[in-house]
Amino acid sequence: MSVNSDDIAEFEAEIPLDTLPLDAWHRACGGRMVAFAGYDMPIQYEGIMAEHAWTREHAGLFDVSHMGQLSFTGEAVDVALETMLPGDIIGLKPFRQRYSLLLDEEGGILDDLMVSRRPDDIYMVVNGATKFDDIGWIIEHLPDEITMNHMDEQALLALQGPEAGAALASLIPGTTDLFFMQCGAFNWNGFDLWVSRSGYTGEDGFEISLPGEAAEAFADALCALDAVKPIGLGARDSLRLEAGMPLYGHDIDTQVGPIGADLGFAVSKRRKEQGGFFGHARVMKELAEGAPSRRIGLTIEGRLPAREGATILTGGKPVGTVTSGGFAPTVGAPIAMGWVEAAHAIIGTALEVEVRGKRLTATVAPMPFVPHRYHRQKI
Repeated sequence: MSVNSDDIAEFEAEIPLDTLPLDAWHRACGGRMVAFAGYDMPIQYEGIMAEHAWTREHAGLFDVSHMGQLSFTGEAVDVALETMLPGDIIGLKPFRQRYSLLLDEEGGILDDLMVSRRPDDIYMVVNGATKFDDIGWIIEHLPDEITMNHMDEQALLALQGPEAGAALASLIPGTTDLFFMQCGAFNWNGFDLWVSRSGYTGEDGFEISLPGEAAEAFADALCALDAVKPIGLGARDSLRLEAGMPLYGHDIDTQVGPIGADLGFAVSKRRKEQGGFFGHARVMKELAEGAPSRRIGLTIEGRLPAREGATILTGGKPVGTVTSGGFAPTVGAPIAMGWVEAAHAIIGTALEVEVRGKRLTATVAPMPFVPHRYHRQKI
């Protein structure tokens, strides 16, 4: 589901919700709270469009503490995790991070996640809406000698945007040494922080794991800087859509595999050759023969956005479905992400999307829609 002002009502729920460590802070900052992934979370403060633009131009602070933070220890822990993840975990160097996928026995995607090697453990961040299912699946398939710790007392904040590096360095100078997908341990006012240079907006930025009790003071210190403002779920979603990043449960799920999802980069060369992970046969089959359907990006003519569930057609025949969509503030036009039959997934293919009884002209477009601006290390 794409989060925007038209869809806010879809996040309302009459169920008991957990609260984030920063719940009172969000409300004091004027955050409009909605139900998401079992939590009360801020969808916006000043407005989605303004928050989106601020993050593209300055630095936005996102509370992503609903996500699951897991720690794994034990002999050959990386070997054990490689049963479920198709990435090269054994070869992951200390203080490095990697995007990966949690796969079921048939190669369906249970979740997408980030995994890091710390000095004393393997650290993993999984999606909030799936974290308890992920935990159950992982425990079921971990050998007894591996210990998993759900770090549920930790908060997780994301600082994103072109001014994020300077902003964070003003509080923690050592973070300037980090490049994209590098991470490290830092201390701020006596609290231990784990910081990675990463995020889910396409901008330079950081994700900061810290004790929940320190979250409010740290958020206050960041937002006291001229470059930083709190940003809600709505802008986080529009930013990640422009960045061409899938949202689990909408753009990817257990019905699809890494190759069709255009996430083949998460399957390392060694793992393709050696196998030993759930879904290896499916990955190799789809690499050789092609996946029957593919995740694509779409640009749409006009101003009317296509939302999740809209039918994608060619010649009046349905060939796919929109899985995320909305008006892209940076692009200045509607964009969407969806799945189509492989024959219609070629860049430049002309298609149509049915929205409110109208057929909108759409074109298969390369992703990201807005270029990534990661702080990469020059080699």
